[in-house]
Amino acid sequence: MRLKFLTFLIIFFSISSVSLSIEPDIFVQSTVNRASKLLSENISKDEKIEKLKLIAKETVDIRGIGFYTLGSKRKSLNEEEKKRYAKLFEVYFLKSFSSRLAEYTNPEIDVFNKEKLNDNYTIVNSLLKATNERPEINIDWRIFTKDPNNPLIRDLIIEGLSLARTQKEEFASVLSSNDNNIDALFKVLEEFSSK
Repeated sequence: MRLKFLTFLIIFFSISSVSLSIEPDIFVQSTVNRASKLLSENISKDEKIEKLKLIAKETVDIRGIGFYTLGSKRKSLNEEEKKRYAKLFEVYFLKSFSSRLAEYTNPEIDVFNKEKLNDNYTIVNSLLKATNERPEINIDWRIFTKDPNNPLIRDLIIEGLSLARTQKEEFASVLSSNDNNIDALFKVLEEFSSK
């Protein structure tokens, strides 16, 4: 009996370790299914926002996006400034992302294709179904797959427009109109987050 149980454990854990490697398209579909289920729950908007933040923390490479959106400015920051920026960007990102998404009541998204760009990135194609309030929308997901056991969302490309690139341009504009002073960007992030 003990031997059978031990054999079962060995088989179970070897299967589990294999199944941990999740395909990017399955990862995206399960993430959107989780968000969609949450958004259809009969709870307050504030509760939805807090739960969406938890999903984002698990599935989005917030730090990676943050440093990408900082552009070349990140190279001139000292360690203290990098830490402060990473912290401020996470709060900013989570608030911006969750409050926008909480407006949707039934976002039905179907994943239909994936294209592996290299070992680090896969593009997953999906479609946000049309409703009476909105048209059909094409959404491509840039998935960071360096660790196949922990894929993370690095960008959303909505109808050809990269959200990460748009954010990068906005931050570049703030910096260029303030003599490239990082404190000006810190102030913008703090003001948005405290609203």
